[in-house]
Amino acid sequence: MRFVIFSLIVFSFSFAGLAQDEINYCQQSKIRQYTSLMKANQINYPGDTNYDVTYYKLDIVVTYSPQNIIGAVTVNATMQSNNVSSVFLDLTNPLTVDSVKLNGTITSFTHADDILNVNLNSNYNSGDQFSIIVYYHGVPGSSGFGSFEFGTTKSGQPIIYTLSEPYGAKDWWPCKDTPADKVDSADVWITVSQDFIPVSNGTLVGLSEHGDGTHTYKWHISYPIAHYLLSLAIADYTEYINYYNYTETDSMAITHYVYPESWTKTVQSYLNETPEMIKVFAEHFGEYPFLKEKYGHAQFGWGGGMEHQTITSLGAYGSSIISHELAHQWYGDAITCKDWRHIWLNEGFATYAQGVWIESQQGKSEYDTFIESEMSIAKVAIGSIWVQDISNINEIFNSARSYAKGGVVLHMLRGIVGTNTFYNIMKAYSADPDVAYGVATTEDFQSVAESVSGMDLNYFFQEWIYGENYP
Repeated sequence: MRFVIFSLIVFSFSFAGLAQDEINYCQQSKIRQYTSLMKANQINYPGDTNYDVTYYKLDIVVTYSPQNIIGAVTVNATMQSNNVSSVFLDLTNPLTVDSVKLNGTITSFTHADDILNVNLNSNYNSGDQFSIIVYYHGVPGSSGFGSFEFGTTKSGQPIIYTLSEPYGAKDWWPCKDTPADKVDSADVWITVSQDFIPVSNGTLVGLSEHGDGTHTYKWHISYPIAHYLLSLAIADYTEYINYYNYTETDSMAITHYVYPESWTKTVQSYLNETPEMIKVFAEHFGEYPFLKEKYGHAQFGWGGGMEHQTITSLGAYGSSIISHELAHQWYGDAITCKDWRHIWLNEGFATYAQGVWIESQQGKSEYDTFIESEMSIAKVAIGSIWVQDISNINEIFNSARSYAKGGVVLHMLRGIVGTNTFYNIMKAYSADPDVAYGVATTEDFQSVAESVSGMDLNYFFQEWIYGENYP
């Protein structure tokens, strides 16, 4: 997700003496290494760790007037612990839970402090599977960057959209609120007025008209997906389609949903860059990871962009934002940071990919200019790229640190290992079975980089991800 937080920052820095005591330095570096590894293992989120979610189904009815949501959300899961008699989902209090079913039978629950506790009626053990359906209604909240919004276009036309990253999904549906637990597949069924086109992730597998002025779009996600990437974008859209030809005979649709009032030749020209962008990124990072489904853009009412899996939400049009959000399909969606502390694996990678696109179209000198610009932003970064305070949304998405400095670190890594080796690292990381369509920490990326390059990169990652300042 690309956005900018501007502030005037007064900062100072000092250079350590070059004649630093070697024994003391060795001791400190070992302490830093131990501390960073411990931090990487301390991933604390509100999501219930007793179970692993395997599938979500969101079956929801949304009305604009009155502004309301009625939902039935299915959660299929496998128990990871023994002797568990209850589990919880994350759901904010303003939404009213009407009932809960466990394996098809009504069960008891409590809902307080944004937690929905569900009684399992017996003790479950590791490996046991269960299914919960939560029936609820109400007016969704809108925290963070606008997790669920009822809005209007500039001309006053109604729109509805979501942006759940990082903690906003629970504002509009019951979920396990952690990026560490991806589901294997999902369905999103959206019932709205026929005046709207409701857009979501994956493939459109069904469309039903109900004879009462409403219709239901049924979207199916066949790839693993993190909860915060499930999205809604609802408006009276103009649809525009172009194609990514990944072989001489095979292609994937790229579907763009744009407000009619925003549709211009300029917007069309930017969207027409998308197939070539996918081709360039496939050459550098490996094939587009969701070929069986789609890619596309859905305009929404927020000023930036959000990399919802297979269907980026866009509030503006331009090569920079389109390339940034597209790159997230590899780094952020197919591979998701396991912990918001490692958000640079999403945002730093997507920022660097902007430079990849610039270099492919305008040459190395323009790429260098882009990197110099990002470096000037990175120089005001305070603290480590590894986010120390994930309770603060502006700390997670700090533009100087998570974006600019994260991107510059990849540029520096390219300089150390060489261009060919660097892109071999990126491709190997994309395809690594330990993280592909899963989650990753910095240590996972470091391991791949060391394996491909044959170099010990521990000092590099300790300095640039867990250290502070700049050279």
